[in-house]
Amino acid sequence: MKSKSDYTVIAEEGIQAVSLPGGDLEGLYGPVKYGVSAGGKRLRPVLCLMACDAYCGEAERALPQAVGLEFFHNFTLLHDDVMDNSDLRRGRPTVHVKWDVNAAILSGDTMLTLASELMGRCDDSKLRDVLDVFNQNALKVYEGQRLDMDFEREPEVGIENYLRMVELKTGALLGASVAIGGLIGGAERRQADALYEFGCRLGVAFQIQDDYLDCFGDPSTFGKPIGGDILNGKHTYLLESALADKGEDGKAVRAAMSLPAGDSKIQIVTKLFERMGLAEKCRKEINSYSSAALKSLKKAGLDDEALDAFRKLADRLTGRRK
Repeated sequence: MKSKSDYTVIAEEGIQAVSLPGGDLEGLYGPVKYGVSAGGKRLRPVLCLMACDAYCGEAERALPQAVGLEFFHNFTLLHDDVMDNSDLRRGRPTVHVKWDVNAAILSGDTMLTLASELMGRCDDSKLRDVLDVFNQNALKVYEGQRLDMDFEREPEVGIENYLRMVELKTGALLGASVAIGGLIGGAERRQADALYEFGCRLGVAFQIQDDYLDCFGDPSTFGKPIGGDILNGKHTYLLESALADKGEDGKAVRAAMSLPAGDSKIQIVTKLFERMGLAEKCRKEINSYSSAALKSLKKAGLDDEALDAFRKLADRLTGRRK
């Protein structure tokens, strides 16, 4: 097994190697190039490459699928930014701001098609299983996004509904990434199912960790202002846990969330979360999902080296500071 940075380099080189037209089609492919060049953790292709390497010792065998997963992920970001009317993505103007909404929609559709084409670049014996996993989980991502949009109109949705949305919107694609890499590497379907469970549960832990850091993280390392979720009234594990309290603390949180946006609102809500013990509850939930993910991984038939590599990655993701 290689290091995470090695897999990241392989993925990055694969992404850059995708040849896209320019010229009079720059209006279509320019936003595609712009979107995938924004960087990020490349977590989905890394998981795909790691899983393939774990079974056949040749990570590059799953490179087309790894790149396809990154194109799909960025397609969802382009469309999410339109739906959320976001001006910035990874510190740069979003595609619909730099170009326009029509460009973001059409170039996003193009990225989806490129992802599908890349996904099919495998042996015929693996094609059906790979496409089944990809397509089924693409639908789950859309379902999660729809729920997320619906939740914006609700003052509270409950912890169970929130976790279901996160599992669909975030967990499903991470699960698919590991499962597809395993299938390309030669994993049996039952082993790929175990990989999927690992990735899906890890994805939920990853999102709860992000919720935690947005409130309790270090501003110098988090990469974005602390308290953004509070200011935006975003549903998070912390907020839903607080709203589930029907006592005085829960009432205080409801009142605080209706305050005008500003630093004082962040401070008031954060102190309430702390008083309610939600920072610790959040950490326990992260650890619970992370432990469940690693338990699933033990059913995947991996050797000790591969298990250790995935365990280290999971620890890094769920204990990260940025």
